[in-house]
Amino acid sequence: MGNRSIDELCEELRAKRTSALAGGGEKAVAKQKEKGKGTARERIAQLLDPGSFVELDEFVTHRCTNFGLEKTKPLGDGVVTGWGTVDGRKVFVFSQDFTVLGGSLGEKHADKICKVLDMAMEMGCPVVGINDSGGARIQEAVDSLNGYGKIFFRNTLSSGVVPQISVIVGPTAGGAVYSPALTDFVFMVEKNGVMHITGPAVIKAVTGEEVTSEELGGAKTHNNKSGNAHFNAKSEQECFDQIRKVLSYLPSNNLDDAPVTETADSVDRADAELRSIVPTNPNKGYDVHEVLKHVLDDGVFTEVQPGWAQNILTGYGRIGGRSVGIIANQAKVMAGCLDIDASDKASRFIRHCDAFNLPIVTFVDVPGYLPGVTQEHGGIIRHGAKLLYAYSEATVPLLTVILRKAYGGAYLAMCGKALGADMVLAWPQAEIAVMGAEGAANIVFKKEIDASSNPGATRLEKIDEYRAAFATPYVAAERGFVDRVILPEETRKALWIALCGLDSKKAGRPNKKHGVIPH
Repeated sequence: MGNRSIDELCEELRAKRTSALAGGGEKAVAKQKEKGKGTARERIAQLLDPGSFVELDEFVTHRCTNFGLEKTKPLGDGVVTGWGTVDGRKVFVFSQDFTVLGGSLGEKHADKICKVLDMAMEMGCPVVGINDSGGARIQEAVDSLNGYGKIFFRNTLSSGVVPQISVIVGPTAGGAVYSPALTDFVFMVEKNGVMHITGPAVIKAVTGEEVTSEELGGAKTHNNKSGNAHFNAKSEQECFDQIRKVLSYLPSNNLDDAPVTETADSVDRADAELRSIVPTNPNKGYDVHEVLKHVLDDGVFTEVQPGWAQNILTGYGRIGGRSVGIIANQAKVMAGCLDIDASDKASRFIRHCDAFNLPIVTFVDVPGYLPGVTQEHGGIIRHGAKLLYAYSEATVPLLTVILRKAYGGAYLAMCGKALGADMVLAWPQAEIAVMGAEGAANIVFKKEIDASSNPGATRLEKIDEYRAAFATPYVAAERGFVDRVILPEETRKALWIALCGLDSKKAGRPNKKHGVIPH
């Protein structure tokens, strides 16, 4: 090298950079484009602020000599890694390159991912993983499997410390699916994004079932049926826009607070329309999205998992520019009953918000748990217990608004005072009771109804008597289980006042290694 000029050495570096930027070459890139897919670097550019990406390890290559793989040693080893910014805040990223060895994961490919996961933890920054891979690199055998294991280990250690986001923009199969499953959120792009443990060919060979890859593990399947994904996008650009929006609600790590945004929407705004959204008749449905629209800043609610367990809503909003997590019963779906999926969906989101210091606002209109043999045999007891556990474990400010029904154990499960709610607000039509008036009257007044010459009329009379005596917010308010009974239009201001009052909350919990959450 001593005989070479600096210009020659610099030209060599430029040539290497050009080679690394080329990925798998023109043909492979063209094939990627034919499928409507972006390249690894194009995807990073769509996610990050323009010009902010700093690449790491662009010259890393594998060291495998099995099955002639030593003859193919592309620079970067099939994954682009580094950091940049989103809205000016640092974010670490890795993006698998399907044009290079099918994006397959080998030893050095995994090491590159592990490096950015380690750096994200050390710097206290979110990490976004863009998945587009043929799976484990078979030629590297157990080294490849060990690579997955190292990633899973870091995903787990990072959980609740820095936000982790997985993006599924291509095939993700076998062991590759478990890293996304260990992260906070999974974003999927329709048609190209696919996740499954075993593919259609294996399933047909073993069980005889015939299914397409899209039907088995496509974006719609995981967003609407399995609950394995949280966001669905029709295009890659839409997907990355969704990620930027979600990151805007979150702090960079568990020791920071979420960014506060400017808003022209006054916290004193009072919408009288709220009075007409929730019917006083407990048997009539409505869309709780309309309530959120009138309460949150500029009416913006960013929903998480909108297609799965639609009887409960989870997502983000802002009040006075402050990020909050939202849990809300959806009365127009299954009357807002709690079931297995709703319990799983809400409890995980509660733990996510608690990990990242987001106050949780719970809007309650729940008649109870969904009855039925399927639910009981499916384990509604242990699944429902997750909701109790998540609220009880949470130490962030917990605000509850009882819109209408709050019956039985479901009243407790939706963040009742006993589970740690710091502020419980109730609308005038709130019914807080062991059960609905109809069921209660049948039990409490059974003798009078049976002895009546007109049982039907007596039953209706007793239902009204029970409702007047117990199905109001005032009995609970007398006991201190409701802190304030408010007019519907006072909800936004009351929540803002509560958030301000609770922003210095410090809640202790017993010193222990960790709890044992219901499975």
